[in-house]
Amino acid sequence: MAVLAFFHRKRQELALAQFLAAAERRAFQSALLTTRREADALDIVQDAMLQLVQHYREQASDEWPKLFQRILQHKIVDWVRARQRQQRLYSPLDSDEPEDDPWAQVVDPREINPAAILIAQQDVQRVLEALEQLPLRQRQCFLLRAWEGFDTESTAAALGISTGSVKTHYARALAKLSSALTCPVPQEPSYAL
Repeated sequence: MAVLAFFHRKRQELALAQFLAAAERRAFQSALLTTRREADALDIVQDAMLQLVQHYREQASDEWPKLFQRILQHKIVDWVRARQRQQRLYSPLDSDEPEDDPWAQVVDPREINPAAILIAQQDVQRVLEALEQLPLRQRQCFLLRAWEGFDTESTAAALGISTGSVKTHYARALAKLSSALTCPVPQEPSYAL
């Protein structure tokens, strides 16, 4: 009996490690959209993973995605609140941190088609800027529904809000993203005679 319990525990640990490895990149991107700082996003994801492992490792594996997203979204909200408190206490002039990483702007010379890469980067940048402009709750609902593929009920459970709120925030996010990302249609020139 002890041998079976040992193998069950090892199988559960392996499944949890695989789940975390699969969820890590998307969670990082989700946190990075809010923090805009890689170090803070990594801290949030690591804290969320650690909390999942410490408190919910014995849960059924099909519950892990919902639990992890709930923990992650709460960590993101906590980060935003802490950042707001810091901004009230310290003036922006006190910050001596560099805004952009210069190495992130270095272009790889081995890339084949620079024009296509530039266009793709501009498109991705437009989407990221539009997502950053969304209020936090709308961004969370959009990312969980559209990116993570959660249904309304799972999103509501992950964020700790009602399903009606999820529907409202998601619809508003879609509307704002749609208007922010649509290009104005060029008008035909009118030739007055």
